[in-house]
Amino acid sequence: MRPIHTDHARRGSLIVMATTSKNSRTATNWIGEILIVDDEPDICAAVQDLLQDEGYTTRMASDTDSALAALAERMPSLVLLDIWLRNGEREGIDLLETIGTRFQGLPVVMISGHGSVRTAVDAMNLGAVDFLEKPFDSGLLLHVVKRSLETQHLRRENAALVNRTGTTDAIVGTSPAIRTLKNAIARVATTNSRVLITGEPGSGKETAARAIHAQSHRRNAPFVVMNAPRTSADRFEEELFGREDESGRILRVGLLEQAHGGTLFVDEVAEMSMDAQSWLLRALQNPSFLRVGGQTPVKVDVRVVASTSVDPEAYIRQDRLSASLYYRINVVPIRVPSLAERREDIPALAWHCMTQCARALGRPPRPIDEEAEARLQAYNWRGNVRQLRNVIERVLILAPDSEASPVRASMLPDDVLYEHGETGGGFGTDSIMSHPLKAAREQFERQYLSSQLARFGGNITRTAAFVGMERTSLHRKLRLLGISDEAGSKQEAP
Repeated sequence: MRPIHTDHARRGSLIVMATTSKNSRTATNWIGEILIVDDEPDICAAVQDLLQDEGYTTRMASDTDSALAALAERMPSLVLLDIWLRNGEREGIDLLETIGTRFQGLPVVMISGHGSVRTAVDAMNLGAVDFLEKPFDSGLLLHVVKRSLETQHLRRENAALVNRTGTTDAIVGTSPAIRTLKNAIARVATTNSRVLITGEPGSGKETAARAIHAQSHRRNAPFVVMNAPRTSADRFEEELFGREDESGRILRVGLLEQAHGGTLFVDEVAEMSMDAQSWLLRALQNPSFLRVGGQTPVKVDVRVVASTSVDPEAYIRQDRLSASLYYRINVVPIRVPSLAERREDIPALAWHCMTQCARALGRPPRPIDEEAEARLQAYNWRGNVRQLRNVIERVLILAPDSEASPVRASMLPDDVLYEHGETGGGFGTDSIMSHPLKAAREQFERQYLSSQLARFGGNITRTAAFVGMERTSLHRKLRLLGISDEAGSKQEAP
């Protein structure tokens, strides 16, 4: 790219030094859409080429009217705004003030050909995030753009973190069930197909959706979550599409617009009201929509990934889920396995939760000893990963002894320790002290083998190997103790 000079003396000169190319892009953590507002076509074209070489999407406007029209069509991630437009040196400042009123939260970087301290102060007081004085080179421009976008991105991420609890942010495990899930995610992520993720509550459906987004070409654009059960029916339309008043001032940016270029994750889609389902269906059928109270169509490019913890076809039969919506979102179905289906992953998953909770609490993580891991594997996690994370966090906060000492089984909550009906102290204590030796031994063996069988997901071969018995001997022992091994006979693959 050749240096670009402007002959307009009223502005000074803008020189865009070509220091990057498509073959040598600098790494950008957050790729967004940028609106360039300048009435000089050559300057707009030069800045646009530079930004597009870095992977940014750009739009251009030459005056206040075209800029406001572009903003009404869709909120960009950032505006580069020249102070001196066609109608004089204050037109850019006036437009900045309008943007601050009508498009709250939108970052604006001001550009001036003969900036003064007063002009810069005025711009910053009106909400500009930065001020560039011409002439400047491409390196400075890219630095300011990258910094401004990353700051905006961090604000969004921090806001999202406030609403996220109990997520692990990673698909942890090497079990066959998890390998199947990871393979399915890898295959679908590179497409634009809609995905419906099913699984028990707390099993990690949002984590799977985030993995799809992270492995897609949309990874650098927003991942926006709509929690359907928490969104009231009367506010759903505004939440999805946004709202503006009679003057065109944007009162709320809808989730679809926030997710432009990225992914909208609709959590528990089957729990939405029928009216809300019709609005979502409308959004899926047409990428252009009107904000509530608005007149200008908004155009977005969004991939929709949805989840549900219920049987969607049963909900359709009960007239609780729109069949049209279901077939729109269920292009590629993915199922997240429960913890009961991947017990061998629990030790690694428990440690992952431990490190996450420790970081959040500002404490060192505590190792988990083998007996505690066995208890965690044997427990029936009805709340799945979310419940496991809550238990680990509780242990980290309440467990006695030094923070460097391992978490022992006795430190686990009673509902994890005594799930199978033993009381007082588990194996070998109060629960068996009132029995003679033979009955106490049988009770201990029953509790022990039941827990080990549960720990290994009913797999007789793996249970026998761990407890040190022949497989046939274990079968006999289970029958003598009245323990069903039907589950194990169905799961003989080690």
